Amino acid sequence: MHKERVEKVLSAMQQQHISQMIISDPASIFYLLGKWIHPGERMLVLYLSLEENHKLFINELFPVHEDLGVDKVWFKDTDQPVTLLAQHMEGENVVGIDKNWPSHFLLTLMEHKSDCNYVNGSLLIDQIRSVKDSLERDLMRKASSFNDTAMGSIIHLLSSTHTEKEMAQKLLAIYEELGTEGPSFDPIIAYGANAADPHHGPGNGILKEGDSIIIDIGCKHASYCADMTRTFFYKSASEKAQKVYNIVKEANARAISIIKPGVRFCDIDAAARSYIEEQGYGKYFTHRTGHSIGIEVHDFGDVSAVNTDSVAPGMIFSIEPGIYLPGEFGVRIEDLVLVTEDGCEVLNKFSKELSVIG
Repeated sequence: MHKERVEKVLSAMQQQHISQMIISDPASIFYLLGKWIHPGERMLVLYLSLEENHKLFINELFPVHEDLGVDKVWFKDTDQPVTLLAQHMEGENVVGIDKNWPSHFLLTLMEHKSDCNYVNGSLLIDQIRSVKDSLERDLMRKASSFNDTAMGSIIHLLSSTHTEKEMAQKLLAIYEELGTEGPSFDPIIAYGANAADPHHGPGNGILKEGDSIIIDIGCKHASYCADMTRTFFYKSASEKAQKVYNIVKEANARAISIIKPGVRFCDIDAAARSYIEEQGYGKYFTHRTGHSIGIEVHDFGDVSAVNTDSVAPGMIFSIEPGIYLPGEFGVRIEDLVLVTEDGCEVLNKFSKELSVIG
């Protein structure tokens, strides 16, 4: 058990008058206990209470025998785990429920414990997870370093004889050779007109001279996710392509330049978006400027026009403006940034200068 993290959750529970928490999200359980358990359709619950009556409810199918700092309550497939959970819970109180807990578990619990008041407790943990401690920051730095190395390796393999899909397969081999835990998400490798689709899945596309190449990749290190995007050009880049690239690069820089504690996420988004709009490409920047990241590649929180929350030291999120011209090409440049006490640290060191390869 990460005692300091659990204490933060308990303190937040007390402030929000939540006496009990039912946590089922495997990522949040890993965050608090340091152990991944993937239960599938079976119930898995970390139960926390202000009375320190903490329990981990777990199916005997999962051989978790190490001491996790919390009492385990085992059950079999033939047992009624929600009934077991209800028997261990306290009386009339406010219960925080994980937003991802299946409704058939929740509805059954509400029948057993109709005297409790149920609220969405996920935001409480999400906000705590959004501020990384020193250990998490170091793991994110290392994951990003691995990703920088992988980017350098993959671009040297690009050629007109390899499809997007084949390059994605080569990337997996690179991650394995580096000793990572594999990809943190399905890689995006897109050539030419395919790069105008922000979420293009690698297919049978082949490089042609003048194509833009979007490479959006991420690996995992010690359960923490990296994410970075770079755009290259194959053999040549037209004047229009160079212009668009430099607009996106400047938008990326402008957003990063204003990041410091107290700045709102929406203002960071505006720093990138307003510049792209000024240059006449606003309607081609079709997504938010970034997302939070950590144990999950998309943690709680984002860099968007509607997020008025302020950034705080320890937060890590992406800055990834893009311009996508249908039928022509796309450009995206993405870095991960860590908010510091007086600014931010860019975790990715791979060059963002316009690069023509091949």
